[in-house]
Amino acid sequence: MKKRVVVGLSGGVDSSVAAYLLQQQGYEVIGMFMRNWHDESVTLEAECPWIDDSQDALLVAQQLGIPFQVIDLSAAYKERIVDYMFAEYEAGRTPNPDVLCNREIKFDLFLKAALKLKADFVATGHYCRKETLPTEDGREVHRLLAGKDPKKDQSYFLCQLTQAQLSNALFPIGELHKSEVREIATAQGLVTAAKKDSQGLCFVGKIRLPDFLQQQLTPKAGDIIEILPDAACLQPMAVPAGEGITDRNGYLRQISAPFVYYPEEGEVVGQHQGAHYFTIGQRKGLGVGGKVEPLFVIGTDVGKNVVYVGMGDTHPGLMRKGLFIPVDDIHWVRPDLELSVGSQLEVMARIRYRQPLQEAILFREAEGLYVEFSAKQRGITPGQFAAFYLEDELIGSGVIA
Repeated sequence: MKKRVVVGLSGGVDSSVAAYLLQQQGYEVIGMFMRNWHDESVTLEAECPWIDDSQDALLVAQQLGIPFQVIDLSAAYKERIVDYMFAEYEAGRTPNPDVLCNREIKFDLFLKAALKLKADFVATGHYCRKETLPTEDGREVHRLLAGKDPKKDQSYFLCQLTQAQLSNALFPIGELHKSEVREIATAQGLVTAAKKDSQGLCFVGKIRLPDFLQQQLTPKAGDIIEILPDAACLQPMAVPAGEGITDRNGYLRQISAPFVYYPEEGEVVGQHQGAHYFTIGQRKGLGVGGKVEPLFVIGTDVGKNVVYVGMGDTHPGLMRKGLFIPVDDIHWVRPDLELSVGSQLEVMARIRYRQPLQEAILFREAEGLYVEFSAKQRGITPGQFAAFYLEDELIGSGVIA
């Protein structure tokens, strides 16, 4: 009997080719489109993007001769993703909705809907790979591997998946480059062959994040304050000795602590409409000119509604040697590789999608996980995810404090 796979058809070329390849491999394929957002008032264009995408998904299903249906997950999206994202921005943190989308929707609610259809697997058009290996005790371990196309590798977006979720997941295009995917789509005459990749949020559609935030969060005027590179607040903080504080622990706390700024430490150079609209490392949207080099956001204070900036992309306020992940925010894709308190592990790591992997060491302490990088990292941002790799395998991740 054929294995049944439900493919998340998004209306794009990647998921279209994923469905085609599974069909060629002998699976019984069902296409399913996720409707995730009802409020068309926040999109950038007059047309309803989800309707266009669902129509393309339907056309692909018809071309392949597979069943097709639409599932409405918009209520769960609002509760699990959108509301959480607003709360994080209002608190001065920068969440990653795409990572949450995969953890909470595609490989949770969507997966459960597929299992109700007696599916053996769900499949998506992600550029990543899965390898399943037997263990000595007769069980299986699932490895999440980077996609073969280094320019399109999307393993980072799946950094919060569990072994249970991976056990039911297939990634048919993970062995391919983007150019090969388009060639396959063109050869098969799929209607999505030349369709551009979506640049919008995973749950909203054709809208830029800053525009979405400004339509959903209340504007509030405040100061933009420039901090000079030699400001006292940019010097390493002193970690007081205390119970449970070792030399290693103190050093790790020091290099992982975010910089803290105060209005009196800098000069007012402009005005903004809400500190919660900005994130560390941001350049666009400040509206401040007349400087030798561009200004970058180096910190925000949503309580005082202040945005702190520094001149140049190498400003010391942008650069940190380490980060910290609280114990409750540590996630192991490979639980069998979890570090015990007091242990450490050399890894490659990234703090954002498409960032080249960086040499780092994980240090497990009682309070959480510290990550020390070989080189200082630009724009370490609270609320974002740090992901850890052993060679091309993503073994774990966590939310940056």
